[in-house]
Amino acid sequence: MAKSKAKKSKISRPWLKSYPENVPHEISDLKHLSVAGLIEEACEKYADRDAFSCMGKSLTYREIQEYSNYVGAWLQSKGLAKGDRVAIMMPNILQYPIVLAAILRAGLVVVNVNPLYTPRELEHQLKDSGAKAIFVLENFATTVEQVLGKVPTEHVVVTKMGDMLGGLKGTIVNLVVKHVKKLVPAWSIPGSTSFKDVLAIGKSSGFEPVESFHNDYAFLQYTGGTTGVSKGAALTNSNVLSNAAQINLWLQSLNDGKGPGDNLTYICALPLYHIFALTVNAIMGMNQGATNVLIPNPRDIPGFVKELGNWKFHVFPGLNTLFTALMNNDDFKKLDFSNLVLTLGGGMAVQQPVAERWKKITGSNISEGYGLSETSPVATTNRFDVDKFSGTIGYPMPSTDIVIRDDDGNDVPLGDVGEICIRGPQVMAGYWNRPKETANVMSDDGFFKSGDMGFMNEAGEIKIVDRKKDMILVSGFNVYPNEIEEVAVAHDGILEAAAVGVPDEKSGEIVKLFVVKSDKNLTEKDVRDWCAKNLTNYKRPRYIEFRDELPKTNVGKILRRKLRDE
Repeated sequence: MAKSKAKKSKISRPWLKSYPENVPHEISDLKHLSVAGLIEEACEKYADRDAFSCMGKSLTYREIQEYSNYVGAWLQSKGLAKGDRVAIMMPNILQYPIVLAAILRAGLVVVNVNPLYTPRELEHQLKDSGAKAIFVLENFATTVEQVLGKVPTEHVVVTKMGDMLGGLKGTIVNLVVKHVKKLVPAWSIPGSTSFKDVLAIGKSSGFEPVESFHNDYAFLQYTGGTTGVSKGAALTNSNVLSNAAQINLWLQSLNDGKGPGDNLTYICALPLYHIFALTVNAIMGMNQGATNVLIPNPRDIPGFVKELGNWKFHVFPGLNTLFTALMNNDDFKKLDFSNLVLTLGGGMAVQQPVAERWKKITGSNISEGYGLSETSPVATTNRFDVDKFSGTIGYPMPSTDIVIRDDDGNDVPLGDVGEICIRGPQVMAGYWNRPKETANVMSDDGFFKSGDMGFMNEAGEIKIVDRKKDMILVSGFNVYPNEIEEVAVAHDGILEAAAVGVPDEKSGEIVKLFVVKSDKNLTEKDVRDWCAKNLTNYKRPRYIEFRDELPKTNVGKILRRKLRDE
């Protein structure tokens, strides 16, 4: 059936009249050709400043450059050439920014991997990206071991938690992690290289930085997109640099137009493998010569709060769930918040009671923003110079157009609900090696169809009201029903399955799985164990309900929305 050509109205940009006076409507020409260029300039300009700190150990910008030289030289010694993909499978530890800088400076592409992925999830990502090498924390090396031989990855570098913490301290941390806390399952990867050996080998080799350009890929950020198959959002240097420039302009509204100040300290509790922390903490932080305090395990709230007590921090990106967990800790309320100039909320909706409580405790307003992996990520944000929580996702960023469209692709009037569509220099080049999927989410006039439903008011503020797609948002992570269902029905005892999101006070949403048995002896424990084997923690169903049948359309499609409405 032929699609009718949708009529497109002229974009009125009502948000521009709501911009802070000192924030330009457009970003200027990008200063750097690549993210690597931004990092190199930062390492030279802020050489003696601390760039990243973790577990009481700090690395200066000079040291980040030096160590990334060694890792880059090692990668080149293995024959990796411009455009090759390299995976990073690590939490927030000092090794992460070193490896990130090395990959980019060598002209390679970063493939970020959630360290908690199961072998099934990791295998898909390594195969799809074609990653030739992977850097992994030894706690997760057993997962890598289980997929080698099925993936194109030839080189494995294994690091230990304490490798960058210095002599005695590093040794003690490694012993405690492995033998006391028992956080390192047994693994064996013949031919793998230790991170310390990589540094030693690279130090005795010469590193030749490879020049990259705006249209070269910098990152593959894996996401379900608008369907359940995990796809790599291919982000170019220009995409990420543009988003950094957009955020930088928005920061000008702070402190009477002087920006957030100098010698900033960022708290980096969100994982660097997630696009939010990657751009806002790592890229923005380095661009400003800031110190990023890396939190390897933010779920350890007492440990996290103790670390916060060591710092006078200025910028705090977080999620609704993280803010809530911190505020429920008595010691958190005793911290010094006098330097906190900016709290950023993203990844999931920030709830008004949470924002009000945060303001009361810290004195800082939560500025909520919105974006996706496909938009590098920030597409909209609230004003940073306003002292109240708006309950909206704010205004389009400079150089960004947003329209609200109906199912036929027509722009709807202000105040009417439709799909949020985004156009700007931060929108991805496309999904890695998936032209059909890319075509499905891009309009003829260059707008990315987000799958989120919302409306724009007369001031240009945008409010999300629902999702067009069936995606479930668990603590800021996208969970796609298709993937959960595919895993479930692979079990011999399951005939049919449907996954939906149900509200949860702590996580925003959690997964509920409806199951039709093919084996009457199947138990809830059987289903849970199967899902635990094949899905990382946040994707696993928290509720399981057995049914004799599932509601379907007359052509046999399962009606998830009906199950959700029940």
